[in-house]
Amino acid sequence: MKSMGMDLKIILFFSMVLTVMAFLPKPALSGHTDALLLSCMDYRLVDDTERYMTNRGLRDKYDHVILAGASLGATTDKYPCWNQTFWDHLDVAIKLHNIKKVIVLDHRDCGAYKVILGEDFAKDPGKEKSVHTDKLSALASRLKEKYPGLEIELLLMDLAGEVEKISDHAN
Repeated sequence: MKSMGMDLKIILFFSMVLTVMAFLPKPALSGHTDALLLSCMDYRLVDDTERYMTNRGLRDKYDHVILAGASLGATTDKYPCWNQTFWDHLDVAIKLHNIKKVIVLDHRDCGAYKVILGEDFAKDPGKEKSVHTDKLSALASRLKEKYPGLEIELLLMDLAGEVEKISDHAN
């Protein structure tokens, strides 16, 4: 009988703990990462992208969505399922990992820009930067509209792996 009293105390203890836990603030469903990175699928820059994120102290601290054209892939009407994929992944990243920032990393000499927009912008670096800036900014506007609390960082990488900041959209 003595052991049944102890079993009852253990059951009551765990019942109290579970009750208290039910009223505590809910953390992300599966941990926390600092950001979601949207980058292009270009094989030439996979290692540079990883190195860039590591050098920023973000190794193993970000979710990664890869779409051809990065910002263009997330906004183009030519491939609407890519748009939906990006937004679905972002929603999951927010729910699962409580991300607070979206980093969008476009790159120069992007084949998706050639295919989707029908022009080789790499021939004119000034025009190329302008077109990327327009697409990055369009995505940032949509992000701010849907998720006003998210920080947004817009970047452009060259083929040597150097990254230029296009804009920050903090709260």
